[in-house]
Amino acid sequence: MGWLNDALSAILDAVQSVDPVLRTLLAGLAIALETSVLVGLIVPGDTIVIVAATGTADAAQGVALGVAVVLGALAGESVGYALGRWLGPWIRHSWLGRRIGERNWARSERYLRRRGGVAIFLSRFLPVLHSLVPLTVGMSGYPYRRFIAWTLPACVLWAGIYISIAAAAADSYRELSDRAHWAGYVFVGVIAVFLLVVWLVKHLLQRAERRHMDDDTAPDPAPGDAPTA
Repeated sequence: MGWLNDALSAILDAVQSVDPVLRTLLAGLAIALETSVLVGLIVPGDTIVIVAATGTADAAQGVALGVAVVLGALAGESVGYALGRWLGPWIRHSWLGRRIGERNWARSERYLRRRGGVAIFLSRFLPVLHSLVPLTVGMSGYPYRRFIAWTLPACVLWAGIYISIAAAAADSYRELSDRAHWAGYVFVGVIAVFLLVVWLVKHLLQRAERRHMDDDTAPDPAPGDAPTA
């Protein structure tokens, strides 16, 4: 094996050597922190899920990891929603809130006001907004049940994509590594292409979101879906 195969095998073996229950719980906790108030700007939840997924040994572990990640995301977003409902204005004007910038707070508010539940769904896939939108939703008075109804499918989709791609790439590498010196390059290539596609999709969503919010002539959402003050 080449040096890349040696390095990747050592890394993947180290990840897989972690107790599956502990690895799954850590991934769920990381996502809970990422999706709670403002912590998502610091904790690299995407990276942690990818690393954890490369350690799954079978489908059962993959499903368990997916459940933990979805529950963690829902818990984190619920915390963000609750803090927005009870402490939103204080957090917004705190030192950390000022560091985020009034422009991003206003952007989150406009995004929610213009797109309603769709904004909640799409925010799971957008940087910055995936941390700010739950807080903003709580501040707006939007019903919690409807908030969960929109964010749950987004969390399931997000977790399914990340875990399945990372686990499949790791499994393919393990099957090829003993007989193909180029297996490491395939693994790195798959992950690199996946991250590039993720970045491109996020970039396109951000552009569409900014264009939508900048269009002052856009009609307001239907009364049944718009957050109430």
